[in-house]
Amino acid sequence: MRAMVEKANTNKNVEFQDKSLLIVDDDNPFRERLARAMEKKGFTVTQAESVKSGIENVKKKKPSYAVVDLRLGDGNGLEVVKEIKGSDDTSKNSKIIVLTGYGNIPTAVAAVKEGAIDYLAKPADADDIEKALLADPNKRAQPPEDPMSADRVKWEHIHRVFELCNRNVSETARRLKMHRRTLQRILSKRSPR
Repeated sequence: MRAMVEKANTNKNVEFQDKSLLIVDDDNPFRERLARAMEKKGFTVTQAESVKSGIENVKKKKPSYAVVDLRLGDGNGLEVVKEIKGSDDTSKNSKIIVLTGYGNIPTAVAAVKEGAIDYLAKPADADDIEKALLADPNKRAQPPEDPMSADRVKWEHIHRVFELCNRNVSETARRLKMHRRTLQRILSKRSPR
């Protein structure tokens, strides 16, 4: 049975003999959990917690796969994506997934333009990430099994605008064209499922 599972995992990675995976995320517990899960799936994992250390790791050895958080403490994860997709011909085949807690269309488009093959909202689990990394680029992506509800999408958008306005309630309410007290009630509630 174990041999069959290992053979199935090997068949998934036929395209890349090198199963190196770079995970760049400043959320240490999430990054370490994901690294352990991906190692169990047959990847050779390298971790980085910032744009700077991510770029340093890429300069040492370009990975076949990468999972990069969009918002890092010292900058934008797209800088790491650009470095991976640099001029080296072998890196052009690298498959990169961009993760973010603040999903929106402009950043998804920017990630794809820089060379990412997919864009996943946090919290994404190891199975979703593996499926995205190993997906056939010639086939249409499967719809998510458990997509975010409309209420959750609205909540994420409001919190993203709130963060972009430096957590200024009045400015956020003005930009979202809603009453300040309504916004305060929304911000005080927990996220919907």
